[in-house]
Amino acid sequence: MPASFEHIDYQVEDGRARITLNRPEKRNALSIELVEELRDALWEADDDTSVHCVILKGAGGSFCAGYDLTPNRSYKEDGVKRRKRTSMDDDAWGIERFQRSLRTLTEMHKPTIAQIHGHCYAGGTDLALYCDMLICADNASIGYSALRNMGAAPNQMWLYHIGPQWTKRLLLTGDTLTGKDAAQIGLVLKSVPEEFLEREVEGLADRLSWIDPEMLSTNKRIINIGMELMGSQTLQRLAAENDARAHTTQAAKDVFRQISTEGLRAALADRDAPFGDSRARVIGPEIRDENGRLVDED
Repeated sequence: MPASFEHIDYQVEDGRARITLNRPEKRNALSIELVEELRDALWEADDDTSVHCVILKGAGGSFCAGYDLTPNRSYKEDGVKRRKRTSMDDDAWGIERFQRSLRTLTEMHKPTIAQIHGHCYAGGTDLALYCDMLICADNASIGYSALRNMGAAPNQMWLYHIGPQWTKRLLLTGDTLTGKDAAQIGLVLKSVPEEFLEREVEGLADRLSWIDPEMLSTNKRIINIGMELMGSQTLQRLAAENDARAHTTQAAKDVFRQISTEGLRAALADRDAPFGDSRARVIGPEIRDENGRLVDED
């Protein structure tokens, strides 16, 4: 029997493991505890000979809204002297710890599918982009607005999905895309109307379940090795260190100070106010109304 989990739901059925991030009250924000449970569940699925693939999804209205910015176990008094992340090296160590667990999605042998609905923001994109294939709802919202003043992306799989120009367009502004636009540029494999999302993902998992898991593993591995030859693994390590460097900027110091004095909601409202609806458009001009919201084309 697989281990029981507190922050995720884990089920095996019909040749697939379904892993659901299960913190809907926090929009499935990534805490250390959740990420470590996810890592353990993924290796459990990889070791289970009945599993051909993994489906990763979120409970409630969002796939994952990002990293949990509230205090976590690393800062509790439990008799263990822990890093306090007061230096850039401490910070990089903590970021690498998170990313190492998330990269299990890439490093495990069996294919993984991200089923994205609602919000997929910040750390949620880090999580999703480590999956082998991403399928999302047309009305999903995907982006990394935290990069406007909180740091740099510790996952740089963006570059391998959409190339340098769209990576810069999205990460330098923190703007978001709908699921439909994300599919247009290859950030996700495809998007479908929300009511078809689960059926689409399960249909792909059906097709993977008809193939020998060891055959799936060989074909996933050679593709990933090709990406590694293009520097993907090295870039992920450098991205974690780069995020720690970004945390030393004045903008990051200011926003985290504001969060501690005024709260997260006020800090995010101030950050995002000039950006209107924070959306980018892939096809056609970005015409905006007086509130900075994209105007639908006729």
